[in-house]
Amino acid sequence: MAQSDNVSEYRRLNQANWDDRAPLHAASPEYAVDRFRTDRSFLSDVIRFDLPRLGDIRGLDGVHLQCHIGTDTISLARLGVTITGLDFSPASLKQARALAERTGTAIEFVQSEVYDAVKVLGAERFDLVFTGIGALCWLPDVQRWADTVAALLRPGGRLFIREGHPMLWSIDETRTDRLTIGYAYFETPEPMVFAEETTYVAADHTLTETTTHQWNHGLGEIVGAVLGAGLTLTGLEEHDSVPWDALPGRMIRGNDGEYRLETHREQLPLSYTLQARKP
Repeated sequence: MAQSDNVSEYRRLNQANWDDRAPLHAASPEYAVDRFRTDRSFLSDVIRFDLPRLGDIRGLDGVHLQCHIGTDTISLARLGVTITGLDFSPASLKQARALAERTGTAIEFVQSEVYDAVKVLGAERFDLVFTGIGALCWLPDVQRWADTVAALLRPGGRLFIREGHPMLWSIDETRTDRLTIGYAYFETPEPMVFAEETTYVAADHTLTETTTHQWNHGLGEIVGAVLGAGLTLTGLEEHDSVPWDALPGRMIRGNDGEYRLETHREQLPLSYTLQARKP
């Protein structure tokens, strides 16, 4: 199969999977869609965790890459960012636009693959590029992602990403007796292929589009890509928590909505926050 065919196949399969997930996530208590509608000050758990590191972002022009159903995007808007949401899943954007309309939030949502973001949004347009949890694993080339981020940012603009740690992504989640490496830590040319009928939140239905293609990217590869894109690293922090039950049977949920290992939390980083600026 030619490379272009491979690219088309991973996008087709992954988009179909996220189209399938979107209505399930919008109906799930974990995404708290009803709370967004009834409480105009409510923020997602993800953004609440990010607040101490985000700082004052009022008045910035921002873009949220891989925004999904828009709960984090709306949270950023509530913090004073003029925000654009971008995602490749039309079903996800349908839910995002509906939520924005019901909450009276002015957000432009654009359907696009991440790598096409500069073409559809424009170069050097944003003060802030935000990428949230569970995004980079869907992209085959982390350097191309970093180059896209750099091109979207104005001089002086800022990248903020909190993401699942590549060490977490490498752990075999089916093993509950010990932490066992089951998947690649470094970026590989070929994807890891998964077939799963369930999503990462409680849902009334199973998925029909079950096959996905995913990639891991080592922390050094991610940092190297950001530096290689001409950005200046301003912060890197590893965390012992993640906002979903990533290792079922081994984690407990805290009052902050974050999941942590029930024992020996010092053994495994679960997420990280990386920040950088464009000179």
